[in-house]
Amino acid sequence: MKPAPLGEQLREWRVRRRMSQMDLALDSEISTRHLSFIETGRSRPSAAMLQRIADCLEVPHRARNALLLAGGYAPDFQERALDSEEMAGMKAIVEHVLKGHEPYPAIAVDRHWNMIAANDAVELLIRLAAPELFEPPVNVLRVALHPRGLAPHIVNHAEWRAHLLERLDHQVDASADAGLIALREELAAYPASADAHHGSAANGIAVPLILDTPLGEVRFVSTVTIFGTPVDITLSELAIEAFFPADAESAALLQRMAGG
Repeated sequence: MKPAPLGEQLREWRVRRRMSQMDLALDSEISTRHLSFIETGRSRPSAAMLQRIADCLEVPHRARNALLLAGGYAPDFQERALDSEEMAGMKAIVEHVLKGHEPYPAIAVDRHWNMIAANDAVELLIRLAAPELFEPPVNVLRVALHPRGLAPHIVNHAEWRAHLLERLDHQVDASADAGLIALREELAAYPASADAHHGSAANGIAVPLILDTPLGEVRFVSTVTIFGTPVDITLSELAIEAFFPADAESAALLQRMAGG
């Protein structure tokens, strides 16, 4: 499909960020008239001006490349696979973070929540889901909410499902990514639980993931780590989600599982 013209892309990002032409013009230090001409295609901004506008709109790296190409300029950001020779150092960092989090589960995912890497403790989650869900590409949100995935084992399924869908909504708003939109529609179509479980050690602080395992109930809270100053598209879209035990009982159970 042919990319949209530069002006149309900029207008879509401005509307998505809920900014008026005047707001964006003031933030990017250009006249409202000039911005209007850019959006209608009557004026072509310089590469520097386009970057300034993109900064004000907080346009992600991938979409920023699309803006630059539509404006007739070379893209700013490269996209290299994590297993490429150039990314060997970054891959080592990711693996180090994942390994260091054991005996608790941790995963690295791309912008569509496809699993790029995981530590050995993720085996705990894999055992609870159907094997076909782990055929590449493995989408961790699909594994979590699919009826043959973790969903039947999540004690607070309704709460966790709502949390994941809300996270996806924020990502869709921020990125306008068609893949995320399709994933959100797929996940929302999965059966919803009517459970009303909200009690946990983390209640009121963070939404927990409460799993019913063969050895007992495990309660997790999660953190997300991203690279602070990425200049590569792959790195800018990579996130590491680490799960921590939410209470002493869960920590002890996870230690026993790792030892066994």
